[in-house]
Amino acid sequence: MIFTSFIKAIAQLPDSRFQSVLWRGIGVTIGLLIACYWGLLGLIDWLASEPITLPVVGEITWFRDLLGWGSLLLMLLLSVFLMIPVASAITSLFLDEVADAVEAKHFPALPPTPAIGFFEGLRDTVGFLGILISANIAAFMLYLILPFAAVFIFYGMNGYLLGREYFQLAAMRREGREGAKALAKQHQGTIWAAGCLMALPLSLPLVNLFIPILGAATFTHLYHAISLRSDRASPSG
Repeated sequence: MIFTSFIKAIAQLPDSRFQSVLWRGIGVTIGLLIACYWGLLGLIDWLASEPITLPVVGEITWFRDLLGWGSLLLMLLLSVFLMIPVASAITSLFLDEVADAVEAKHFPALPPTPAIGFFEGLRDTVGFLGILISANIAAFMLYLILPFAAVFIFYGMNGYLLGREYFQLAAMRREGREGAKALAKQHQGTIWAAGCLMALPLSLPLVNLFIPILGAATFTHLYHAISLRSDRASPSG
């Protein structure tokens, strides 16, 4: 069920709606990182507007340049670690379109779902970004303490987070928020395993940028497979 959903998601990657979501997510992410760097340069310019005078050394005029180059190196370093979680969170603003594209192609008989409001989607996006960054910072500390378990911690944790987020996205469109949580609780093992599959390409440059779209598409298929199985298993089904 998991691999079938994943293969169907990969097969639909050339879909123009998938591509539109991908490039919008990357574009907004790059713009956000540039805006953050511009703000950092403005702060440096304000803090180091006057030369610094130190005892014995005297007046230092190169301190501002040092901060400027240091901030560039810092931003480049942070972008390596933050590009993927930020891109994932930003792209999740548009992932409802991916689910719509999947259902239009593979489940055309289903009625349309109500659109998720921008502010509701933004709230979920900000919440997911906060959890993702916080969890990865905590995990980084665990990597230092338990280096031999770093690989398992990385994939296990990100698999859980991705699985929870993308299944929630797919299921709440037709089950509502509470219904999606209840369904996820019943099938948390399957969802975690599918999330781990999504987490595997996270360490591959460029490929990892496709994870939000692949995740949304895969879990849309997975939700419908789980929903169908649950309907068949129910006494009334």
